[in-house]
Amino acid sequence: MNLKLHLSKAIFTSACLAMWTGYGTAPIPLMGMNFERDLADASLISAFKIQSISGTITDENGLPLPGATVLVKGTTNGTVTDLDGKFSLDVEDDAILQISYVGYLLKEVPTQGQSIFEIQLEPDATQLEEMVVVGYGTQKRSDVTGAIASVKSEDFNRGVITNPVDLLQGKIAGVNITSTSGEPGANQNVIIRGIGSLRSGTQPLYVLDGFLLDNANTGIASNPLNFLNPNDIESIDVLKDASATALYGSRASNGVVVITTKKGKAGNSQVNFSASNAWSSMAKQIDVFNADEFRRQVVAVGGALEDFGGNTHWQDELTQVGRSQDYNLSMSGANSERFSYFASLGYQEQEGILKNSELKRYSGKLNMNQKAFEGRLIVDYNLTASFTENLRPEIGSITSDMLYLNPTIPAYTDGEPTLLNTNALNPLKRNELYSDDAANNRILGAISPSFEIFDGLVYKVNLGVDYSNTARYIQYRPFTEVVNESNVSDGTLDELITANTNSLIENTLTYNWNNYQHNLTVLVGHSYQTFLDEFRRTSSRGFAANNIDPRYQDHNSTSEFPTTVNSSATRNELQSYFGRVNYTFKDKYLLTATLRADGSSKFGDNNKYGYFPSFALGWNLSKEDFMANSIFNNLKIRSSWGQTGNQEIPSKITKASFSEDRLATGGGSLNTYPIDTDGNTLDSYPYGIVFTRLANPNLQWEVSTQFDVGIDFAFMDSRLTGTLDYFNKVSSNILLEVVPADPVQPTSTFWNNIDNMKIFNSGIELALNYGNRPQQAFTYNIGGNITFIQNEVRDSPYSVLTTGAAQGAGQTGATINGYINNQPIGAFYMLQFDGIGEDGLNQFIDVNGDGEILDNDRVVVGSAIPKVIYGLNTHFRYKDFDLGLNFNGAAGNKIYNHTTMSLFTKAQLSRSNNTTDFAVQFPEESFNNANTVSTRFLESGSFFRLNNATLGYNLNPVRIGINNAFQAIRLSVTGQNLFVITDYTGFDPEVNTGATSAGIQTFGIDRFTYPRARTFMVNLNLTF
Repeated sequence: MNLKLHLSKAIFTSACLAMWTGYGTAPIPLMGMNFERDLADASLISAFKIQSISGTITDENGLPLPGATVLVKGTTNGTVTDLDGKFSLDVEDDAILQISYVGYLLKEVPTQGQSIFEIQLEPDATQLEEMVVVGYGTQKRSDVTGAIASVKSEDFNRGVITNPVDLLQGKIAGVNITSTSGEPGANQNVIIRGIGSLRSGTQPLYVLDGFLLDNANTGIASNPLNFLNPNDIESIDVLKDASATALYGSRASNGVVVITTKKGKAGNSQVNFSASNAWSSMAKQIDVFNADEFRRQVVAVGGALEDFGGNTHWQDELTQVGRSQDYNLSMSGANSERFSYFASLGYQEQEGILKNSELKRYSGKLNMNQKAFEGRLIVDYNLTASFTENLRPEIGSITSDMLYLNPTIPAYTDGEPTLLNTNALNPLKRNELYSDDAANNRILGAISPSFEIFDGLVYKVNLGVDYSNTARYIQYRPFTEVVNESNVSDGTLDELITANTNSLIENTLTYNWNNYQHNLTVLVGHSYQTFLDEFRRTSSRGFAANNIDPRYQDHNSTSEFPTTVNSSATRNELQSYFGRVNYTFKDKYLLTATLRADGSSKFGDNNKYGYFPSFALGWNLSKEDFMANSIFNNLKIRSSWGQTGNQEIPSKITKASFSEDRLATGGGSLNTYPIDTDGNTLDSYPYGIVFTRLANPNLQWEVSTQFDVGIDFAFMDSRLTGTLDYFNKVSSNILLEVVPADPVQPTSTFWNNIDNMKIFNSGIELALNYGNRPQQAFTYNIGGNITFIQNEVRDSPYSVLTTGAAQGAGQTGATINGYINNQPIGAFYMLQFDGIGEDGLNQFIDVNGDGEILDNDRVVVGSAIPKVIYGLNTHFRYKDFDLGLNFNGAAGNKIYNHTTMSLFTKAQLSRSNNTTDFAVQFPEESFNNANTVSTRFLESGSFFRLNNATLGYNLNPVRIGINNAFQAIRLSVTGQNLFVITDYTGFDPEVNTGATSAGIQTFGIDRFTYPRARTFMVNLNLTF
């Protein structure tokens, strides 16, 4: 029985009791009212007459509609149809039914005493036309002229997800998403249509509900987007070509990702609760020698075996089964068309597979929309708040320890981590002593009032602030038993405080005019955004070994261990004027033109503003009369050209900078001069002012120019849909910090635009989707995308601009990959390994034939950037069960296995450090052979992965009689990273841990990477 029926019965019973009491206490006066009382009683009984009804809901073709909502108007009494479109409900005899289904018009049906209904819904053309988020507005998909891909919440990747970008991996053509490691909340490289810059990295511009986010470091080691709760997101739109991105001007050269969060919807008010638990374990272990193999191999190579009698598998000892929890509660609804709301609270805890690795997030979200003055005034409120805690181990040390430590060393002695004979730190003890603990508070609030001045003309202002504050503590508790790691024996503490403030104010005017043939939309606007980034680092050393964390100890600076403080503050401003014209004629011929002028405080007075235009044309062929009987349900051709800018460079680099300098030793100086020419003490050398950076007011914006031509199509009653795009993107005016050609300069480097140098990216994108009718008992949907991309650096004045360099003793600085003329971006540039010679040393190919192996024998041997990226997703549903599978992969790229180069050598094995069989593949190799950067350590990065799989069951509350309490119940099981097919021998082929070289981003280097996990999750979703 529904709630109203219960209340009705209660009211009726109370009324009877009241009347009974009245008869007993005052019979004579009441008896004089018998006639009126009888009428009232009869009316009351009639009002609460209940009947059971049933029926079937069908579409325009008479096919059943499962999941249609049947609601008694003005009440919360309702249900949903089953797989056969059938429903049953208890209602009052004069009820009015409201039937709704996505893509169909709302229909009202009075019961009028009927008990069986056959109700057919009509399609709603306006709802069936998908709306796409574009810059500062939305458009019908059929009117879009740019390359825009959209993913809705029901199609997101599933599983333990901390970063919204993970929702998209493998879903969109032309978008390559790679995590830098398997750490919870790890940073990611997001590459949209190739890499077009040296300095700005690959990150696109992120826009959250109309607010332009800043990609600046927030002080927390994990991804700065982790403050967003993926459960709050309704859809993500990726703007790829210049026509779609040009309205955002600067920061849009790497593409734009528009994130739209959930809003309240008309109809039922809903409360949603979800809970999940997950377990993660190491997906792949590297096959190092076990203790017995190790003993044999060290002796076999003639090494000095150190046997401590143990049998320790360090990868098992230093990893764990990480448990994750995720709880979300949301409420949403709308009061007619005047007010809507969405509010949520979330808690997520994700343990990593390395011990002392954890990410926690507490999040809150509030979206409200209020309308007044007959809908002319609309006010949107958006508030996002989060508190994130990130605990990290010393990843590089732990990862290398688990791979190379002697397996005969017992993990524990007398219950305590064994002290290594070299007085080095047992990694189990390192986990006890070391911590990297960060706490971030972030709040983003925005208000966007808009007012329709007269029909078609709307003024809107967007005001918002994004504030982030992080306190991070990196410490070693003192441990005096270790003497060769002084930071451990003395104890250290680094305290890092970071604060970021991003303020935005935007004003726009939009005018819409249309008649039966013409549709015109004109947008003009102004944007002003300020960024303030503050940072302070305090480093201390020398703490008491009293089992109290250094962060909680008092500490005084001493002459032996002086405390150092470094701080900085950077303020930047960005002012923009922009406009866009959209024109449609007969819904067939489309035109879009945009222009944005951006002024940035990062540039000098001579080139402070950059101007970025774009143009696009579209033709809906399927709406032409001559296409009336064609096989196409939709066919549109579109083409665009445009430019976007890039200002992601360090602040103030166009301005001169100075510093104080003084002779440090008295033995001579290039920066200061003695007052007395015979002076030989510090007193004779006063402080001087020297240049640290030269002014360059002529520095110009980096520009990305892109051409795109695409086709959108649909066949077979729109069951097969797809897009095909060709793009060509050229980046020019490349910004780079360079070494001056003239050695007589007051500074060692300066910033400049590299004349004539260009970066080319071109490719083909194909996305297809096929599905049968959703009204059938068994439904399926199969989608896929593939991108072929080529990139090349041209007309560079440098033989090689190093992007990746080797690290470690005897290796630091050796080039691994870089930017090379007429070669792909991230080209690996090294010697070609040609086996081991008779002397036991490396042999390399003598490319130029001069009889010597020198730097000029290095060649390009592949690229870190894939030539092909692809994704495949399927979804099957049978009755109440469904199964979703998502695959992704890449091909044509290489990975430099720096871990192998550093650890798995014969020299390491001879010193009783563990290795893999890579170290013994050449029996004749000498212990003294150098691990030179070469193709010996270069591997294929191609892979094919089952990213996630979800099996779900939707329990119909009607069947078990709890539909008054619940609208929907769903149980699901998800597996992530279930398998990967690859030839790569490291932990995982999706990796990038190489060090940045001179501020230029590195790609395709694997060095002591946090291993990737395999995860299984169970989830419960309740809607009531």
